[in-house]
Amino acid sequence: MQPIYILLLIAVYFCVLLAIAYFTGKNDSNDTFFKANRKSPWYIVAFGMIGASLSGVTFISVPGLVQGSQFSYLQIVIGYLFGYFVIAYVLIPIYYNLKITSIYEFLKLRFGTHSHKTGAFFFFISRVLIASFRLFLVTSVLQYFIFDAWNIPFEITVIFSVLLIWIYTFKGGIKTIVWTDTLQTLFMLIAVFATIFIIINNLNWSLADVFTSPEFKSYSRIIFTDNFNDKNHLIKSFFGGMFITIAMTGLDQDMMQKNLTCKNIKESQWNVISLGFILIVVNFIFLTLGALLFIYANKLGIQIPTVDGAIKTDLLYPEIALNSHLGITIGTVFILGLIAAAYSSADSALTSLTTSFCVDFLDIENNVKSKQKLTRKIIHVVISIILILVIVSFKYVLNDNVINSLLQIVSYTYGPLLGLFTFGIFTKIAIKDKYVWIVSVFSVIATYFINMYSETLLNGYIFGYELLIINGSITFLGLLLIKKTNS
Repeated sequence: MQPIYILLLIAVYFCVLLAIAYFTGKNDSNDTFFKANRKSPWYIVAFGMIGASLSGVTFISVPGLVQGSQFSYLQIVIGYLFGYFVIAYVLIPIYYNLKITSIYEFLKLRFGTHSHKTGAFFFFISRVLIASFRLFLVTSVLQYFIFDAWNIPFEITVIFSVLLIWIYTFKGGIKTIVWTDTLQTLFMLIAVFATIFIIINNLNWSLADVFTSPEFKSYSRIIFTDNFNDKNHLIKSFFGGMFITIAMTGLDQDMMQKNLTCKNIKESQWNVISLGFILIVVNFIFLTLGALLFIYANKLGIQIPTVDGAIKTDLLYPEIALNSHLGITIGTVFILGLIAAAYSSADSALTSLTTSFCVDFLDIENNVKSKQKLTRKIIHVVISIILILVIVSFKYVLNDNVINSLLQIVSYTYGPLLGLFTFGIFTKIAIKDKYVWIVSVFSVIATYFINMYSETLLNGYIFGYELLIINGSITFLGLLLIKKTNS
């Protein structure tokens, strides 16, 4: 597929997004930008959150996981479902009853200002890294398959990508995103189903042939219980996935901001629970696509792309879609699916980061009314610049499969949030608020060293995604050490 055709396709796609932004952004008040006036239909939010939850990382990186980890990722996704039940019946009622804009305002009400700022800070770091990871993956693909052919630097590709997101979110904010995410989820799912159909057709298989073939069975093992020390073990993956969801969705302003646009608690709960079940099915479909990609590549002798000498399984899907002569249809649906998956998470990240910084750090709702909108717009631009700088830096430091890197980094940054909220919800203990940031930073450092030396200290044990639980537990115990004593 020629680069010029890909670029034209992206241009048309963004024209559609701008049209949606035009109609949803006519009222660009802060209430619309931050809360969508709390009038979003829950089923629209739920469908759009599929794309936001999956993102470009799932679209590219989950199929790429199949070669090394088979279908073990599903163990984590099943854990996600149980995490969504905790979010629905523990966290959502708290947020709605407190009538808060930023979920970190809970920490202020429970502990004090220092806890509030600490929680917002760890969210800010977490979401900047996650959004940057996801956009890095997409811009890398665009760079590899389009802009390298025109000798356009990677940095320009990144600026171009972030600028497009800024343009269609700067007025309507979360109200625009609720509707653009719906469109983007639809395109992403169409792309996956179309790709599976085209590859099966070119292999001269039926759908039944896929699931009965020895090639598919060699990639499709789900349950891993052989070695508890292995990071893919069922127990570790399940509980890691459960707590990753609680932290990355329930304690994350980005994801919860969409939930809080629903009309009431019950509709928000329906949204979350339905999402949990749907993600199991959708991730199974993505893993099936991954198996088919490797089977097809092996049969036709297609090499997995390398970048700077390193094999990048993340790039196998775009390599087959764009360069394996399967026709323009698969190339078209791939590009639509890729940009839809990526921007459905990146646009909401930009909005939620703007919301959190304005509410949690600048206390914008108590500022002079005439200056509130201008402040929000300035912060929106500043956050965009920060994302650009971080994405560019990843080009020089990131080597691992992107989803592995993503889930490992959140084990460090979301751990303090998990510990703080757990302590605040399930205990009534008062703490010395000014020391909370010290406990949180210590927890991250301690978790890092535990992970680094686990094989030596724990008889070969390798931490997986359950590292998040360790981090949260250290924070919880640390808060006990700074509890207030009766004088």
